[in-house]
Amino acid sequence: MSEALYKRIIDGVVAGKQDDTLAATRDALAAGVEPLAIIDHGLVPGIGDVGERFQCGEYFLPNLIASARAMTGAMKVLEPELRARQQTVTRLGTVVIGTVKGDIHEIGKSLVATMLSANGFAVHDLGVDVSVERFLAAVREHSANLVGMSALLTTTMSTQRKVIEALRNEGLRDSVKVMVGGAPVTEQWARDIGADGYAEDAIGAVALAKTLVR
Repeated sequence: MSEALYKRIIDGVVAGKQDDTLAATRDALAAGVEPLAIIDHGLVPGIGDVGERFQCGEYFLPNLIASARAMTGAMKVLEPELRARQQTVTRLGTVVIGTVKGDIHEIGKSLVATMLSANGFAVHDLGVDVSVERFLAAVREHSANLVGMSALLTTTMSTQRKVIEALRNEGLRDSVKVMVGGAPVTEQWARDIGADGYAEDAIGAVALAKTLVR
């Protein structure tokens, strides 16, 4: 019975059908399936399949967004159940992410945040127009070991460098890995400013984050 329920959850995530994914998740809970098992055998394989389809060109950005929303919705159903059982999801790391000061582009950054959360990271999304000081305060508050910064305008890219410099000046740089992204951002720019890595898209950001926290 559990295998059939897992398949429904996987199929719902892969198809990007939030209602189907939620219904299958609730049915699994009603059948007595543990929340952690639903995550490990349903949601995680589903979003993994979506990532593979995206990388090979079968899926595109709208598919990725729909599937991420389906998984996020299911996680919201499972979180109260996890708390009731005093269970926790194993986290790969803690991420502070935001679009830098002066830039209000959100879609790409939000998708990266959602995909990181779906892949086992604790994510604290600071939103857009995030100052150097807010990045530093969030790193301290959440004991983050990873910082993600997005810039969609060439005029705001320099803030990525300023955040890295501030982390270094405040003695925080050795405890966090920094990844950057955004339309004008390149691998060379990441190296020039002293970031630990660059990701071109949300799937790449997940792979990079997993590498950086190992």
